[in-house]
Amino acid sequence: MIDEKALYSKLQDSGTKEAAFTQLVREYQEPLYWQIRRMVVVHDDANDVLQNTFIKAWSAIDSFRGDSRLQTWLFRIAINESLNHLSKKKQVMSLDQTQGNMADMLASDSYFDGDEVQRQFQEAINTLPDKQRLVFNLKYFDEMKYEDMSSLLDTSIGALKASYHHAVRKISAFFDNLD
Repeated sequence: MIDEKALYSKLQDSGTKEAAFTQLVREYQEPLYWQIRRMVVVHDDANDVLQNTFIKAWSAIDSFRGDSRLQTWLFRIAINESLNHLSKKKQVMSLDQTQGNMADMLASDSYFDGDEVQRQFQEAINTLPDKQRLVFNLKYFDEMKYEDMSSLLDTSIGALKASYHHAVRKISAFFDNLD
C-alpha cells in the first residue's frame, strides 16, 4: 500500500513531482482501468479514458489541496471521464443502439475472456442507467462501502443504497426474462 501523505508531499515539490506522478500512475492505473472498463466496456475505450484521466490529473495536480485521498480524487476524475465518454457515445446513437452495440462490442472484444454467463451479466449491467451502473460496479466489484461512495460521488448514503437496490432488481429481471 502506498503512503499517500509522502506521495502528496513529493507531488508538491517541483524536483520530485514527475517521479511522484509516475509512482501514482503505477499504483492506481490497474484499479482505475477496471473501474473505467466496467463503465465503458470496451478495452480500447477504457485505455483512452484512463489516459484522459491521468492527463487531467497531471494538469490539475497543483490545485489538488489534499482534502481527500489521492485515490478518491483519481477515482472521481475517472468516473467523470467515463460518464463524459458514455455521454458522447449516446449523442451519436440512441440508447437501444448503445446497449446492443455495447453487448456486441463486448462479445467481439479480444480482451474479453469470460464465458456466456459473464457476457450476459455484463450485458445486464449495461442496461442500467449510467449512475446506477456506477453504483452497482463500485459496490459489487470494488466492494466499496457506502460511506466511501458517498464521499466519492457526493451523494447521500440513502440514495446510493436505493440505486444499488434498483440496479440489483433490474439485473435480476434481466435474467428472469432470459428464461
